[in-house]
Amino acid sequence: MLLGTQRVNARGHLEIDGCDAVDLARQFGTPLYVMDEATIRERCRAYLAAFRDRYAKFRLAYASKACLCAGICPLFEAEGLDMDVASGGELYTALQGGFPAARLVFHGNNKSEAELRLALEAGVGRIVVDNSLELERLEALAAERRAPIDILLRCTPGIDPHTHELVRTGQVDTKFGFDVNGCAALTAICRALQAPGLRLRGLHCHVGSQLLDTEAHEAATHVMVELLAAVRRQMGVVLEELNMGGGLGIRYREEDRPPSLDAFADALVHALQEALARHDFPAPTLIHEPGRALVGEAGTTLYTVGAIKEIPGLRTYVSVDGGLSDNPRPALYDARYEVLLANRAAVPPDTVVTIAGQHCETDTLFPDARLPALRPGDLLAVQSTGAYHFSMASNYNRYPRPAVVLVADGRADLLVRRETYTDLVRNDVMPERFRKG
Repeated sequence: MLLGTQRVNARGHLEIDGCDAVDLARQFGTPLYVMDEATIRERCRAYLAAFRDRYAKFRLAYASKACLCAGICPLFEAEGLDMDVASGGELYTALQGGFPAARLVFHGNNKSEAELRLALEAGVGRIVVDNSLELERLEALAAERRAPIDILLRCTPGIDPHTHELVRTGQVDTKFGFDVNGCAALTAICRALQAPGLRLRGLHCHVGSQLLDTEAHEAATHVMVELLAAVRRQMGVVLEELNMGGGLGIRYREEDRPPSLDAFADALVHALQEALARHDFPAPTLIHEPGRALVGEAGTTLYTVGAIKEIPGLRTYVSVDGGLSDNPRPALYDARYEVLLANRAAVPPDTVVTIAGQHCETDTLFPDARLPALRPGDLLAVQSTGAYHFSMASNYNRYPRPAVVLVADGRADLLVRRETYTDLVRNDVMPERFRKG
C-alpha cells in the first residue's frame, strides 16, 4: 500500500516525494518520522474544496494535537486554515511557529488560569469552554479586560460512535463538555450569554476519532442544530457558529475504507441543511477540526532491523530500533499498520513475522507483518504514522525521541532534531547533599 507521493524508485527503494528512504535514514538516522508536505497540502485543499463546494460558510481548523512543531505551522497558515490547540504548550508552540493568534482555537477540559491568561494575552480567536469552572475563571478574567472574550461552548451530543472506546468523546459518559440531553448545556449557554465580558459566538462538539462512517457525525449535527434552535426559542439568541470537531478516519491497513472527503462532505452538509430546514434556522458558519485526516497518511516512520529470533513452529520476532516510546498506539488502541521493506521495496513479501520494539517491555508493534525475508540492517517503513506518533512520543527507558523531517520535491528539511543523551538529563537536578567532592 503506497500512499501520497510514495513510489518504488529505480534503486528498488521506497521514495517519498523524490526523497529516497534509504538516503533519509543514512542522513538523519532511525527511528525517523518523515512527513510528506505535498500530501498534507493536498488533503487541506481537498477538505476545504469538498465542503465549500457544498456549503459556502465553512472554515477549517487543523487539530494540532495530531502533529505539532513550530516548523509545520507556516504550512497550515499558507493553506488558509485555522488551528486548534489543546494546551498551553501547544498554544506556545503555535505562536512560536508564527501562526496568527486570531486564527487559533483553544481547547482543553481543565485549562489553568495561567493557560487562559496566555491565550488572552496572545489574542486567540476562540476559547472553547468545557465546564463551569472554566466559565467562572473566564468571567473573572473578563473583569480585568476592556475587550470581550469570544468563546464557544463545548457540548456533548450523546452520540456513541463506532470506534475504539478510548477515542470516543461524544457519548454522555465523558469528561468533555456540557451534556445536551440533560439541562447542563442550556444552563451553561444561558450563563455565558448573561456573563459580562464574554461573547458566546457558537457551540462546539466532537464525537470521536478514527471514524470510518458518517453516521455519528450526521446524528450529532441534528442534535446540535436542535440545540441551536432551542437557544433561539428560549433565549431569543441566534448563535452564528457551529463547530463539529473532527474525527474522520484514515487508511492504516489495506482493508480500511474511510469515506472519501466528497462523500463525507455530502453526508454532513445534507444532514446540516436538513436540520436547518426542519427548524427554519439561519445557516451558521460551519467549522471542522480534522487532525488525523490531514496529516495521518502523510507520515512514514523508518526503523532499522536489529536482532531476529525464530521460534520454530511458532513465531519469528524481528526487533527494530524503536518501539513503545515512539509509537504507543499499538499498546493503547491495538492499532494495526502496513509495513514495507524500504530498502528492497520491489521484492514480494513471502514471510510473516512479528515486529517488536527494543524496550524493556513486551512492546509488540506490528504482529503478523507480511514482508520479504529480513536481515539485520534492513530498513522498514511504517505507513500512516503522521498523526499521534511524534506528538505522543516519550522517553520511556530513557530513549531519545526521534527526529522529524519534512520532504518536498526531493528536498528534506529538518523540523525537529533528534534528541541526544545530553537532552535526556538536561532538566535533571542532583540534590546538593548527594554531590561528591
